[in-house]
Amino acid sequence: MAWELTTVADDEAVFFDGPRPHRLEGLLPDHDYEFEGVAFRTLARPQGELVATIATVNDVHFGESECGVVEGLDVGPILRSAPGSDPYPDVMNRAAVMEITATRPDLVVAKGDLTTRGTLDEYESFLACYAGAFGDRLVHVRGNHDAQSGFEFATEAPIERVLPGAVVAILDTVVPGRAAGQVTARQLEWLDDLGRRADRPVLVFGHHHPWAPGSRARPADYFGINPDDSERLVELVARRPALIGYFAGHTHRNRVRRFQQTGTLPWVEVACVKDFPGSWAEYRVFEGGVLQVHRRIASPEALAWSEACRAMIGGLYPEYAFGELEDRCFPIWPR
Repeated sequence: MAWELTTVADDEAVFFDGPRPHRLEGLLPDHDYEFEGVAFRTLARPQGELVATIATVNDVHFGESECGVVEGLDVGPILRSAPGSDPYPDVMNRAAVMEITATRPDLVVAKGDLTTRGTLDEYESFLACYAGAFGDRLVHVRGNHDAQSGFEFATEAPIERVLPGAVVAILDTVVPGRAAGQVTARQLEWLDDLGRRADRPVLVFGHHHPWAPGSRARPADYFGINPDDSERLVELVARRPALIGYFAGHTHRNRVRRFQQTGTLPWVEVACVKDFPGSWAEYRVFEGGVLQVHRRIASPEALAWSEACRAMIGGLYPEYAFGELEDRCFPIWPR
């Protein structure tokens, strides 16, 4: 297998040859480099000092035991942890926590699907792993999997956290009992007020991704935020320049979209922790902008599992989940 470029930041790049990682450090920002025949350019570093670091995870799925199950499809393979070994969500999340801890983040945001069946035992497993490591630096919100069993937890959103250089806004996009999402009028009003009064850039996080305004199809059962609420959210972001990006999970893939109403502002989806590529995202907040830096979980145990997950959906899963480099690592500029 050829070396695969997974991560580019302003000062480093990370390659993988299957389960073998290689990190290039001490690079110059906005410079061209080459490694093993793969050319790349480091991200331009925003002006000013690095003032805060944020880490995010999503779709961690404590309690899951089968990977590759897609409702309505029978394409296989279905993968499971080996008998007697630790459950793969535990392996992946422990490794993610170790890597995130090393970055000394000011805030860790878990944006939904903390559990698989929405049980309190699964939620306690999530808290033991993440809250045990990060304490009050952890903020979290539910996803659709967390609201399907009648138990209520992770329902504190909307949440505002003020950091040096940025404000983090977290929305609850869940419709209990459904895979599809929403943004309630109350939360839109809250976000509009935050966008009006914010004295620094605002990064908005939620579990579900929006429907793209202007799309030919307008399904009432859209897998992300329903079209009506998506339009209202995009219109709100368009009129509040303090809001500089929206960051979701839910789809288990890396993707960035940009809409006509909001120009270059990114509408982001980050791949899941639990399987290929085994993702979390780092946000480097500078005085003059923010960098999203995608991370592939790189412990040997995590890589052994995520490499096996390349086989899912008849081998097509990596093409869907990994995304292009510009879907994973990019600058976010003030508006």
